[in-house]
Amino acid sequence: MSGTAGTAICLLRCDLRAHDNQVLHWAQHSADFLIPLYCFDPRHYLGTHCYSLPKTGPHRLRFLLESVKDLRETLKKKGSTLVVRKGKPEDVVRDLITQLGSVTAVVFHEEATQEELDVEKGLCQVCRQHGVKIQTFWGSTLYHRDDLPFRPIDRLPDVYTHFRKALESGAKVRPTLRMADQLKPLAPGLEEGSIPTMEDFGQKDSEMFSQGENLVASYKETRNGLVGMDYSTKFAPWLALGCISPRYIYEQIQKYERERTANQSTYWVLFELLWRDYFRFVALKYGRRIFSLRGLQSKEIPWKKDLQLFDCWKEGRTGVPFVDANMRELRATGFMSNRGRQNVASFLTKDLGLDWRMGAEWFEYLLVDYDVCSNYGNWLYSAGIGNDPRDNRKFNMIKQGLDYDGNGDYVRLWVPELQGVKGADIHTPWALSSAALSQAGVTLECSTLLEEFGNLEMAIFVLSSEGSPDLNTLATKDGT
Repeated sequence: MSGTAGTAICLLRCDLRAHDNQVLHWAQHSADFLIPLYCFDPRHYLGTHCYSLPKTGPHRLRFLLESVKDLRETLKKKGSTLVVRKGKPEDVVRDLITQLGSVTAVVFHEEATQEELDVEKGLCQVCRQHGVKIQTFWGSTLYHRDDLPFRPIDRLPDVYTHFRKALESGAKVRPTLRMADQLKPLAPGLEEGSIPTMEDFGQKDSEMFSQGENLVASYKETRNGLVGMDYSTKFAPWLALGCISPRYIYEQIQKYERERTANQSTYWVLFELLWRDYFRFVALKYGRRIFSLRGLQSKEIPWKKDLQLFDCWKEGRTGVPFVDANMRELRATGFMSNRGRQNVASFLTKDLGLDWRMGAEWFEYLLVDYDVCSNYGNWLYSAGIGNDPRDNRKFNMIKQGLDYDGNGDYVRLWVPELQGVKGADIHTPWALSSAALSQAGVTLECSTLLEEFGNLEMAIFVLSSEGSPDLNTLATKDGT
């Protein structure tokens, strides 16, 4: 790189952090001017590939806007700022190269899935046309891609346990990078640009949660939890946008274990980080196949595309209280517990027999912590066409509700139609006597019998109760 007036464009995508960021680290030591850049790519706000659902919903959009704003404030404290543009990254970078005339390098972290790889291909083409250096790094996982004991990547095991054991026994996590207190200045005459609002994307604002860092110690006990602010670490949204480095979490856990305690909970945080790594490496291995209807196993399954049933599922109107509560929480908050995600995915694919991509795209739209590799990897797993070594894994929704919401507090919170039903009976309201239903202020009226879907007979029930007369739901005929 030239020793005078060298300008490096640091394209930030899912790495919105100033700590442990190799893109910024490299540019700081290799250029005279540094341009941290984030692009609001219009392709991220179009319809999904299969069912044309919105790609980015209000919860994730708000969290993204907050994260971009936070990174800009952090960079300003370091003598820089975050340049924000609306447009395709390859077009924005081309315009900046032309405008400035001093750009000598474009730097970014590599991604794993096709749409992001297509952007990288476009960036490389732009840089070749203008004689600009491309510098890339791998920085999204706990374990570096080059440190895996499986090389080339097609040797990656198809079972997570084999992957985990191999890494735990032999691989090492690289240390976090020490970042400069002050960054190189922005190129002269460059405006930082305004950060768009929710309204700019045609979306209304939404409530969002924020969490502290002291949840690590109780993660294992709360990862399957359902109600309250203290279940799960909720690191996932920050990991998805790269606001926090997985290696930083790892180092903090090591520190916590040295200074306080090492327990199953701290291990389980790392266990889940390894799952995140695994699905990213699976995406590298299989490429476009993670989006294929037949999945990684090329299974021919007669998936249904019943939009009426899909609407009932996504709106929390299946009539299975545990499923409905989880789906309503997702729609209202952008979040769902680990346990809930497994159950609603099993219900959609194994009970209703619907195309698993319907669920994956609905999650893509609503999840505040949406990560393309984890989302599609988990849905493939739940659908039985991914990395699950067990054949036909299927959850019993009633048993799951009783196991993880025994007193019904979670269902009662999100399905107010059933608030009058006491205790565990809330999971099977159709099994209550007429007198018990009347006392609870709930009326069940069987109106239509649907055809059989998989092993589940569905019957439409209209539920009404005092205080929520307009809410309808579907219920299973036999409660299994």
